[in-house]
Amino acid sequence: MVNDRNPSTHNMLLGFIAGISTVLALALLMFCLFWKRVIPFFNKPKNLKGKEFESLKYEKISIRCFNLEELERATKNFSQDCLLGSGAFGNVYKGTFELEGILAIKRSHSESFLSVEEFRNEVRLLSAVKHKNLIGLVGYCEEPEREGAKILVYEYVPNGSLLEYMIGNTRRSLTWKQRINIAIGAAKGIAYLHEEMKPSIIHRDIKPSNILLGENFEAKVSDFGLVKSGPTGDQSHVSSQIKGTPGYLDPAYCSSCHLTKFSDVYSFGVILLQLISARPAVDNAENQSNQHIIDWARPSIEKGNIDEIMDANLFCQSEPCNMKVMLKMGQLAIKCIAQEPKHRPTMTQVCKELEQAHYSDDSFSNKEPETRGSVERYDCSQSFVSLDGVGLEKFHVDMDSFSFKSTNLRCLENNSFSIDIDKNNVSRI
Repeated sequence: MVNDRNPSTHNMLLGFIAGISTVLALALLMFCLFWKRVIPFFNKPKNLKGKEFESLKYEKISIRCFNLEELERATKNFSQDCLLGSGAFGNVYKGTFELEGILAIKRSHSESFLSVEEFRNEVRLLSAVKHKNLIGLVGYCEEPEREGAKILVYEYVPNGSLLEYMIGNTRRSLTWKQRINIAIGAAKGIAYLHEEMKPSIIHRDIKPSNILLGENFEAKVSDFGLVKSGPTGDQSHVSSQIKGTPGYLDPAYCSSCHLTKFSDVYSFGVILLQLISARPAVDNAENQSNQHIIDWARPSIEKGNIDEIMDANLFCQSEPCNMKVMLKMGQLAIKCIAQEPKHRPTMTQVCKELEQAHYSDDSFSNKEPETRGSVERYDCSQSFVSLDGVGLEKFHVDMDSFSFKSTNLRCLENNSFSIDIDKNNVSRI
């Protein structure tokens, strides 16, 4: 009996050992797979030295990932000498690279992104956006072990932002043609976000400081820190916490927290008014008691008196300003700021109206307006001229001491003013 039981017991023991060995082998195999595939996934932020995130690479993100040392060298350790500007998101520096040349480096404040994933989402979004009127993302840098560095690297634009021209920090004023071209370019960039991206993208922070000017003063919309995916399917809006810049925020969005593409349209309408008048969105002067540019400009536009709100510099340039185009821009701005979002045009419609206004100036450029032409054809050496059969006395104006009350004509101000009239011809008027 004992001899019969021993082989059976021996076989059971062997089977038990074989089973344990199989389980251990499978466990070891699973551990190896886990170590090779899963562990690196969690360790990605620590292995970014000059390489792309594997997660972003898996998503076919092709932009470059810079390491922090490269950016420090390019900006002289983020020195004040390289500082281009500063905002709520962070500081923007001018970086010089051996291969890439000059780039703009946007270093975020530590609290600008709530999480690493939020930063990565913006990288994913910007890498998918390709349009000549949107600032191009060249690369990024994320090194959590280095003070949580989160940096975006953009193409560099040499002429700064529209804000610099609107508030008068630059000595050079924009011509009326440059202004409408900037409006058209910015509108095309925003329309691309609204109509071409799927799902649509709402910028939420359209303002002059976020419209950069390229080498030929072409507009490039920038700063996508507040972008939000638009409604999809049957949705009419997306619910969102109110974010943006006072003066450009859509009142309908502020009162309902319902964000739509028309919120960007409202902001763009404010910018159109600023392109015409070169005034701030909200006038903080004591005598203005925080008057909004809309309240200030609307009465003149509705009456068709665009000259009452135009930037005085437009009257002082060698090329006469096309008043009809300026008026059309003003009237379009009023459409964009309609109280009900559904009554506002889409950005695609805004583009078309601006282009129609721009190209309608061919007759203005190629044919002299009658009044302007008739004046130029007369001999100004004579003291008396006639315009369309009406006799007019010629005045001699000595600009030595004079001040206009109208802000529209402030470019003509000087120190003295006198008028000499040829009295011999007074009786002929």
